[in-house]
Amino acid sequence: MQTLPGEEEIQDLLSCQLNTSCQTQVRSRNESALVYTALSFVSLLTVLLNMLVLISISHFRQLHTPTNVLIFSLALADLLVGALMIPQELISRSNPCWYLGRLMCTLVPYAGCIFTCSSIWNLALISVDRYIAVCEPLLYPSRVTMRRTISCSILNWICSFTYCGWFLVDHFGNPHPYHSCTGLCVVIFSPTSGMVDLFVSFICPCCVIVVLYIRIFTVAISQARSFKSNSVSIESDLMKTSKSERKAAKTLSIVIVVYLLCFAPYFSSLSPIDWFSQVVIIWIFQMNSCLNPLIYAFFYPWFKKSVKFIITLKILQPFSSELNLM
Repeated sequence: MQTLPGEEEIQDLLSCQLNTSCQTQVRSRNESALVYTALSFVSLLTVLLNMLVLISISHFRQLHTPTNVLIFSLALADLLVGALMIPQELISRSNPCWYLGRLMCTLVPYAGCIFTCSSIWNLALISVDRYIAVCEPLLYPSRVTMRRTISCSILNWICSFTYCGWFLVDHFGNPHPYHSCTGLCVVIFSPTSGMVDLFVSFICPCCVIVVLYIRIFTVAISQARSFKSNSVSIESDLMKTSKSERKAAKTLSIVIVVYLLCFAPYFSSLSPIDWFSQVVIIWIFQMNSCLNPLIYAFFYPWFKKSVKFIITLKILQPFSSELNLM
């Protein structure tokens, strides 16, 4: 007898609901309510804030800079996390069964891997950008151009797509992703792939970021001391530029520190933990996508002004893209 479309998935879900081995995690009403409220709030706030970043950088001509191209790419990844990954997490935590079908069981982990990998390597690219701006300011305009930055950003996304395809190849090739517990979506990857992912998605980019920022702040301190000891007026423009670059490096270093604090618990949680602790770690992990635009709001004057123009609908006026935000 031919199986009707969707009949197998329905049987899986019914088996899951009847299978007690699927429901090993005890969830109180208070814990569930707290988790659903927190994830819903973070999802909405993440989408709204990162949308403001994307609109600001794309609309205002003054913000079309190489650094902001990388911030745009980072905000895009954060927006997708808020719009797709956090709601999926909310659905999967609301019931022990997986209701989205086998195709989504394959695609959702793949998308999550892409957004995560793209984000961390975006931050590594930002570190390189700030390193050249602060440590080699005279060479920055010729080395860091809009064309090169856009190419690097696109290449980062392509590499993330390719790498995550390799990382989850075992998951893609498994014809029965529900095998360990009928009705659940189980992500399958080899121990070797897990170790490689820890290195590629966390240790390697973190080392690049930390090393470059140590160098950046060493040079920044040296520049600050030299400017204090030299009061020649002809260097005033250079001094202002250097201070601006150091301030941008400081702001983006806060973004990176927050990122590391959010991601460290996720990558270090190797031992089995209870359901609520697991949700908290994932919530902290995904909260990073909401925190980045808040950091811009506190430290970037252009973001505050652009948000004001967007909310008051001044961006709909003619020539609004030419407004001064600095």
